[in-house]
Amino acid sequence: MKKIAIIKEIIILTLATAMISASVFFFLMPSHASVSSIAGLAIVLANFIPLSVSAITLIINVFLLILGFITCGPEFGYKTVYTAMLMPVIMGVFEKAFPDFTSFTGDATLDVVCYIFFVSIGISILFNRNASSGGIDIIAKILNKYLRIDLGKAMSIAGLCVAASSLLAYDTKTLILSILGTYFNGVIIDHFIFDQKLKRRVCIVSPFEKEIREFILNELHSGATIYKAIGAYRMQAHNEIITIVDKSEYQKLMAFVDKVDPNAFVTVYKVSEMQYMSKSLPERIFEN
Repeated sequence: MKKIAIIKEIIILTLATAMISASVFFFLMPSHASVSSIAGLAIVLANFIPLSVSAITLIINVFLLILGFITCGPEFGYKTVYTAMLMPVIMGVFEKAFPDFTSFTGDATLDVVCYIFFVSIGISILFNRNASSGGIDIIAKILNKYLRIDLGKAMSIAGLCVAASSLLAYDTKTLILSILGTYFNGVIIDHFIFDQKLKRRVCIVSPFEKEIREFILNELHSGATIYKAIGAYRMQAHNEIITIVDKSEYQKLMAFVDKVDPNAFVTVYKVSEMQYMSKSLPERIFEN
């Protein structure tokens, strides 16, 4: 099973990297914009350095990979080494296969829009697998880890410096496209990432508290906390169950609650971030 999981992980990382590489070659490079990526910076530098975009991307990535290993740990580092080394290879293949490629759309603005959409999906997949495509992604991951900045915002902050570099080689229209593209790229990345990781804090008050609690523990294999709550109208004490579940668990829980007690009092809150001990680790016992 471990080998199958590793193979599956490699396939996912490869497909996500291929999507990012294709987005850069077919949309970002024709637009000449420098949108939130080392590849964007490489496009600008290629005007001054006699190297291909893929070669410049590789050189910058090597430096940032060392930084990623030191700051974000070996798992992130190993995966990012694979994707960061793979991306210039795929781009190099595209450069050889399509030497005179200009643009799918013939419009720089449309190219940037298409790039933002496809590259955001690819980067979000990598971030959700604790990896990145290298470059700006590594800087964003560091800002996220140490400063608690949302990944999308971190991408925007790091990418604005890259976007400003487009002024060195292109006109102000390209600069504006680069800055706007960088901003919206961060917004879309946050959307994709939080949609995947968003959890719900569900609070339930019901006379069928035992049945609901057992369902959470035994069927969802999740945890729960019981609070004593006093109703203001009759001043009667009740038990309130509070649990945090993901999207699929939430749907199962609400279906069960509707079945055993359609009149249960339920409140739901969105949870964007959690820090907790993994379920796979031994249970943590609090001493009285």
